[in-house]
Amino acid sequence: MFENMSDETKKKGYQWRFFRSGGFDQVRIETADDLRHLGELDQKLWSVLACPTSGLEFDTRTLQLLDVDDDGSIRAPEIIDATRWVCTVLKDPDVLFRGADGLPLAAIDETNAEGARLLATAAKVLAYVGKADTVEISMGDLAQTEKLFAPEHQNGDGVVPAELAGDPRLAGAITRIVETYGAAEDRSGKPGVDQARVDAFFAAAQEVSDWHARAEADAATVLPLGDATGAAAAVFEGVREKIEDYFTRCRLAAFDERAAAALNPADTAYAELSPQSLDAASAAVAALPLAL
Repeated sequence: MFENMSDETKKKGYQWRFFRSGGFDQVRIETADDLRHLGELDQKLWSVLACPTSGLEFDTRTLQLLDVDDDGSIRAPEIIDATRWVCTVLKDPDVLFRGADGLPLAAIDETNAEGARLLATAAKVLAYVGKADTVEISMGDLAQTEKLFAPEHQNGDGVVPAELAGDPRLAGAITRIVETYGAAEDRSGKPGVDQARVDAFFAAAQEVSDWHARAEADAATVLPLGDATGAAAAVFEGVREKIEDYFTRCRLAAFDERAAAALNPADTAYAELSPQSLDAASAAVAALPLAL
């Protein structure tokens, strides 16, 4: 804008226009040039220098985005930075004053890196919502989260559902991790895996692999029962809880002999079993503790 000004006008700086409201003069922000020069406006002329991000009749999400330092307040430097960014990514910021529902893609300046990324993002959003041939993007397009964050789309939230894998083996691995460590919820609402779960799973897988390697190198120590070691370990796991329970009861009885009788099954427990047809595999028998 300054190229067309006289030297005298340049010295005076940008010419602001004012209107009177509420008993004092306020600056008009009506054109792209007003936005471009906002950083030059003496802050004594600002109506306020800070405002909260909540409790205003204004889109809350927009206020949160303006609050760069996330302190719950929007201050003048954050407004200035936002307007500079807008003026950078748009060819003609005047488009913002036209009151249209959508932003034409042609208004985005792809000659700079920020604008190019913005244009690519807008095009991807429109493709996701089924409007790839549309020439403008609106808030309605951005509000279709069920399409924007579909599980087969990358959304950058750090969670990968099986639908996003693109490979059956990778999808199977994701499913196995979810079964083992539980799921992290993807922005789409689908279960998936995050970095922590992936790291934990493969660390455990490495431990299993290392164990097998030790078993091959020193079978006598790692597999003392040979091929039957696995079956024996499974049997042990099946009775581990019962054995731990028995020795805990023994320790309690040794501490106080009065506990011995109380820790054995009551006569009523046997009375409940008496009318039943029993064998060693009966669940009711298995539920009884080992006698002291």
